[in-house]
Amino acid sequence: MTKILVVDDEPQILRALRINLTARHYEVSVAADGSSALRQAAEWHPDLVVLDLGLPDIDGVDVIHGLRGWTQTPIVVLSGRAGNQDKIDALDAGADDYVTKPFSIEEFLARIRAVSRRAAIQEAELASIQIGDHTVDLTRKTVSGGLRLTPTEWHILEILLRSPGKLISQRYLLAEVWGSKHVKETHYLRQYMAQLRKKLERDPARPQHLITEPGMGYRYTP
Repeated sequence: MTKILVVDDEPQILRALRINLTARHYEVSVAADGSSALRQAAEWHPDLVVLDLGLPDIDGVDVIHGLRGWTQTPIVVLSGRAGNQDKIDALDAGADDYVTKPFSIEEFLARIRAVSRRAAIQEAELASIQIGDHTVDLTRKTVSGGLRLTPTEWHILEILLRSPGKLISQRYLLAEVWGSKHVKETHYLRQYMAQLRKKLERDPARPQHLITEPGMGYRYTP
C-alpha cells in the first residue's frame, strides 16, 4: 500500500484528503506544520508527500529543501499560492508537481498517480547500480556474486546510492543510521566505509565510487 504524508494547516483539507486517499487504498498520515512534517517523514518514510506552502512555522519551500537534503520521495505541492514565482521556487527546490487551490479532487488524484508512476520508473533504475565488478540492486537488497552486506552497510550504501554525486555529510549519515546521539562518532563511519570499499571497490585503497570528502562526508560517484 502506497504511503502518503499530507501536510496542510487547514483541518478541512487534511480531513478531505485523508478520506479521499484512504478510500482509494492509500495509507495516509497527516501533519499540520513543517516541523511535524519533517519529523514524520524521517520516521515514517512515506512514498509520496503532499505539501502546502503556507505553513504556520516553516515555509513550505524550506520544507522541500529539508526533505531533499536526504530523500528523493516525490513531493506534490498543494497550495493557494497561484503566482508563477511561487511555482518556480517550489519546483526549483525539488517539488515534482504543483496543484493550485481550489482544486478538483479527480485532477489531484490523477497528478498523484502520474508522479507515482514516474517515481516507480526511477525506482527501477535503482535495481542495477554498478560499483566496481558488482551490481547492486537496492530494490531487492542484493549484490551480484552472492556478496552479503550487513544491515548497517546496506543503510549507509542506500543513502549514498540514492543521491549520486551528492555530498552526504558525516553528521547526517551518523544521525540517520545510528541516531542523533551519535553524530560525533565519526569512527563508526570510517570503519563501515572501509568495509564497504573492501567488499565493493576493485581497489579499496583507491576507491572510484565510494569517495571520502575529508572532514565533510562521503559521496557516491557513478
